Amino acid sequence: MSPALEADGLRVERGGRILFDGIGLVVGPGERVAVTGPSGSGKTSLLAVLAGLAAPDAGRVRRAGQPVTPGRLPDKTAAVLQGYGLVSLLTAAENIEITLRGAGTRAREAMTIAADALAELGLGEHADHLIQELSGGQQQRVAVARALASGPDLLIADEPTAEQDAVTRELVLARMFAVAADGGSIVLATHDPEVSARCDRVLSLAHHLPAHAP
Repeated sequence: MSPALEADGLRVERGGRILFDGIGLVVGPGERVAVTGPSGSGKTSLLAVLAGLAAPDAGRVRRAGQPVTPGRLPDKTAAVLQGYGLVSLLTAAENIEITLRGAGTRAREAMTIAADALAELGLGEHADHLIQELSGGQQQRVAVARALASGPDLLIADEPTAEQDAVTRELVLARMFAVAADGGSIVLATHDPEVSARCDRVLSLAHHLPAHAP
């Protein structure tokens, strides 16, 4: 069986500056991998490359043994990235439903899946609220719910608990880690040592900073 995700020799440059170089990663089924590092070390850029949403300046990414084509998420892959990508003039439920409908789910089924996903993250009462009416923490949970609603076997998430209090952090982690418990894989960036300690492995970008970095 192929690893869920493989990366070799990844290098990313931004504005003429190398963020990181020589990143290699193999993520197997059921694994939870935390990506850590100081601000500006490239965690967000790395996750975008791993998700297939950006191209590296060097190196390659393979998903389930197949090369990842930059510009689109591979099949059965979901991502929660900074900014969340939610449509502010749609409701929480509609943001999930349109993603499911775009993947071919029928309207009634999409409504049911969206309602369940929001309820599981404590947002059942906010399903009909516009995104612009929700707090930052609630919007973050909508983004997580949307990712989980697609039934991914690879979940890539950028600081998915950064705006949560202790109680909702546990709720978000429980739902996300259920993906790994079911045989899927998770790669998440975090500044929270308690979150990284609960993962199976930690990839520290501090070890891949360019030589001239402070």
